[in-house]
Amino acid sequence: MATLVNILLVVNAIVMVVLVLLQSGQSAGLSGAISGGAEQLFGKQKARGMDYVLHRGTIVTGVLFFVLAFLSAYVIQ
Repeated sequence: MATLVNILLVVNAIVMVVLVLLQSGQSAGLSGAISGGAEQLFGKQKARGMDYVLHRGTIVTGVLFFVLAFLSAYVIQ
């Protein structure tokens, strides 16, 4: 059981890295980092199309990563 959980954890980590790398940058430079964060915080700029799918996929794989990590620590004990 521990081996299966660890394999799923590694596969999930690889998929999460790929999803993060496929996402396009929201802004460039220091001024873009300051203003872009505020726009994203207040929801003025919504992701659409492929960016939306990548964003949701990253959230799902991130949550799954933590669940598998906790499960892996629980199964080993």
